[in-house]
Amino acid sequence: MKTFLELGLSQPVMLSVSNMGFEVVTPVQEQTIPLAMDGRDLIGQAHTGTGKTAAFGIPMVERFNVGLEQIQGMVITPTRELAVQVAEELNRIGQHKGIRTLPIYGGQDINRQFNALRKRPHIIVGTPGRLMDHMRRRTVRVDQIKVVVLDEADEMLNMGFIEDIETILQGTPAERQTMLFSATMPGPIQTLARRFMISPEIIRINAREVTVSNIEQYYLEVQEKQKFDVLCRLLDIQSPDLAIIFGRTKRRVDELCEALNKRGYSAEGIHGDLPQSKRDSVLRQFKEGAIDILVATDVAARGLDISGVTHVLNFDIPQDPESYVHRIGRTGRVGKAGIAMTLVTPREIGHLKSIEYLTNRKIIRQPVPNLNEAIQGQQRLAVEKLLKVVQEENIRHYKGLAEDLLAETDSVTLLSAALKMLTRETDWTPVHLTDEEPMRAKRTNRMNYDQRGYRREGGGPRGSNRDTGSREKSRGKRFSNRNV
Repeated sequence: MKTFLELGLSQPVMLSVSNMGFEVVTPVQEQTIPLAMDGRDLIGQAHTGTGKTAAFGIPMVERFNVGLEQIQGMVITPTRELAVQVAEELNRIGQHKGIRTLPIYGGQDINRQFNALRKRPHIIVGTPGRLMDHMRRRTVRVDQIKVVVLDEADEMLNMGFIEDIETILQGTPAERQTMLFSATMPGPIQTLARRFMISPEIIRINAREVTVSNIEQYYLEVQEKQKFDVLCRLLDIQSPDLAIIFGRTKRRVDELCEALNKRGYSAEGIHGDLPQSKRDSVLRQFKEGAIDILVATDVAARGLDISGVTHVLNFDIPQDPESYVHRIGRTGRVGKAGIAMTLVTPREIGHLKSIEYLTNRKIIRQPVPNLNEAIQGQQRLAVEKLLKVVQEENIRHYKGLAEDLLAETDSVTLLSAALKMLTRETDWTPVHLTDEEPMRAKRTNRMNYDQRGYRREGGGPRGSNRDTGSREKSRGKRFSNRNV
């Protein structure tokens, strides 16, 4: 595999890449960066977690003129969270060259965005609704843009943004460079590419290999009423450093957060009904390790790139195979190992098989852990904590106190007491979760995908449980019956 040194990057960009901890390029970066540096239009079929933000971000930063204080590049994303994540990464890539990126999205004070735009960023990253709002107000001028990136184009299609994207693209120069990234290539996305791109290069990354190869995948068959107790046992046994738990609906996320905190876990949730300030606060706490567990709906967590997520737990099985791949891609990022566990009710086994078909990966059945295994897991964690302090901490100031205690109590009793204090006791606080209807496999599920994982035309909608930003939610009938 190539290293970033072999790509011939400039010294400022190479310094940024090195500071970000990047050494070896991912497949999508190896194929995309040289073409993008040459100004070619390209289509990349790649899921999140493959390094595609750096794949289009590095060429943008390299090609843009830091002395030209106007918007030179635009990235369009489906969700506000993804806009923030992409902007953060582009700012890190552009830090030493001085290329500045600004996220603009619905739910944030527009006057604040006006002030930020007056500082003349070189790149803007935004959701379609807020981008169009700024274009109408003429606070964002796109007639000088050199590069447009459509990130997660299939998700923008599913959320009803395809017409908005066409409107935005029509306002940009015809000679711009366009890069489109999408996990799948449904007909409307292909039509969009033919209309707005010039002889694009096609880059296909096998998502089945890249996204899930370094993630251990398991499922547990449990009754709906047992799911929460089994989840708590898994958390006690696995002791994840950072975990994301996925629930199907906003109500489910709220109830899970309340129940987990009642049982003594440190959890917060994000979904589309939360104010943006609260969502930002929760994500900041999770990134900093102030909370251990993030509970989220699919769209609220889509595109999140948080290092150190060791476990993904699907409390509710996702509604389609593509959502499953996106969910588990929150762990196992850029070569690191991860664990994904899915709780499945007996009536959802057929749906699980549809997921296995698309991902081309057997999901291993795991027995439901019992209470003794959960207790043993917490005891093991207590021992690991104690030994870590022995190895890494300065404990000399406590040795005198320890000697005094040993003069009165035997060492085994003292050590047993210390381990008991460090061990999280099993909590049986009663909780209430509203039952969710099981996800049922449709007879046509397998027929809706071809062997490459492309969705076939006429396969039906992806589902109705989607959430969006505050502006995007006001689009009338496009967003009817969406409940996450």
